[in-house]
Amino acid sequence: FTLASYLIEGGGSRNYYETKRLMYGDSAAWHVLMQKLCDATALYLNAQIAAGADAVQLFDSWIGCLDETQYRQYVQPHMRRLFLQLQTSQQQRAGTPVIHFGTGNPSLYPVMKETGGDVIGLDWRCDLARTWNTLGADVGIMGNLDPAYLLAPRDHMYTQAEAILKAADSRPGHIFNLGHGIMPLASVDQVRALVDHVHEYSHR
Repeated sequence: FTLASYLIEGGGSRNYYETKRLMYGDSAAWHVLMQKLCDATALYLNAQIAAGADAVQLFDSWIGCLDETQYRQYVQPHMRRLFLQLQTSQQQRAGTPVIHFGTGNPSLYPVMKETGGDVIGLDWRCDLARTWNTLGADVGIMGNLDPAYLLAPRDHMYTQAEAILKAADSRPGHIFNLGHGIMPLASVDQVRALVDHVHEYSHR
């Protein structure tokens, strides 16, 4: 969906009106576009897996502008096909974990799990423990520090990171990460400090 929205809008958007205009006004064209994008993405990710990637991620930043009904109608069939292509490519070798990430609408996480992925990536606006309990123990969870904490004093950033680790409660399957991408304002040193602190705290 995110790739489609960038193609249709010509860049970022606050409301995705042009994207939704195509979805609602010419659903046949929308489904052709989504099929092409999902096929291209599957080829790319399968090449990464063949080259030895330890994990791959489907990063769908703007999916949260849809509700569950819209997701099921306009996105889920194509994403399921994409996940199937990834699974089929791995039948001859050990499976590579696939992370399924979306942001902006926590109510979509159960349907995203239903769609596919070994790990569901959470954004920073949802409670990690509660969301994981809702999704069940049969899926991994990645997340979910607010990226803006990279701009905060280190002590504050460390406190927030520890809160997420405590929420994960050492359950197997948690991958600590930000709840979205790193912004250009964040310094490399601050990111390194966060990674080191998470490793040290987790070891303790």
